[in-house]
Amino acid sequence: GEQLAAFRTEDGQAYVVDAYCPHLGANLATGGRVVGNCIECPFHGWQFRGEDGKCTRIPYAEKVPDFARVRTWPSCEVNGMLLVWYHCEGVAPTWAVPEQQEIATKEWVFQGETEHLVNAHIQEIPENAADTAHLAFLHGPAILGGSDLRYTRSRLWDFMKHIWKAEWQPEPEPNEHCSHLLIQHSATIFGKHFSLMDLTVSARQVGPGLVFLIFKHAFLGQGIILQTVTPLEPLLQKVVHKIYYQKNVPAVIPKFILRAECIQFERDVTIWNNKQYLSKPLLVKEDSGILKHRRWYSQFYSDKSRRLLVQKAGLDW
Repeated sequence: GEQLAAFRTEDGQAYVVDAYCPHLGANLATGGRVVGNCIECPFHGWQFRGEDGKCTRIPYAEKVPDFARVRTWPSCEVNGMLLVWYHCEGVAPTWAVPEQQEIATKEWVFQGETEHLVNAHIQEIPENAADTAHLAFLHGPAILGGSDLRYTRSRLWDFMKHIWKAEWQPEPEPNEHCSHLLIQHSATIFGKHFSLMDLTVSARQVGPGLVFLIFKHAFLGQGIILQTVTPLEPLLQKVVHKIYYQKNVPAVIPKFILRAECIQFERDVTIWNNKQYLSKPLLVKEDSGILKHRRWYSQFYSDKSRRLLVQKAGLDW
């Protein structure tokens, strides 16, 4: 629900500020321009410093009031992304986003991205990592069957199966804001192991909405998919997957991996878009990871976290 303006100053530093000028509410991101290390309002030319949001110039005023400033947002530029820190109580960043060395050194290069809108609470998406039972059922059928759940179990594609072995664990201090999912993927064709599809995926969740999916394949090399989950409004998330891969590997390989990941992800999206969140789910012993994940994820809420008011009874809107 926040409107932000992101800009890069002439010295190369990127900043994020509130989009609306505190003077008369013009949108700095629409028609504004960069002047030195400031962003200039398109309405009256007020200039705000990116570092702290302070107004440094008002073209028609003798003096700039000390309290004239726009709100700044803590941000960092890492792994080819500009990331903003959000805390509902204004607490400063308590951890940093790690840099993927291979991206920084350009050993791995950008090979494409996908974007999805998901109608669900942000917590639903990472919770999949601890729900290992759904892997065999939802993601076992061949990717050739696509993402339409009416046809994924079609007999036409029954000759091929995906086999998943997964283990999810929260990380210890000082990285308690991270968790780790190790996935071993293999496939069978007509019941026989097809070794070319053997794949190891190390998925590291960093905070509530960022995942590093590192792929390692015996013949096809290594790469990473960066997954970001950004809340747009209540129960609407934008999920982006960006793939970086070894530059000496033909582009068709990472593009195939991204496409395969996209098909599997869209199976989950169908579930998320239509499911209901149950605070007290009916679980069996083998589902213990789900409760463990919920306890881990609860660290990202605080007393002032926004909550949707649920209509308990009646039809009054």
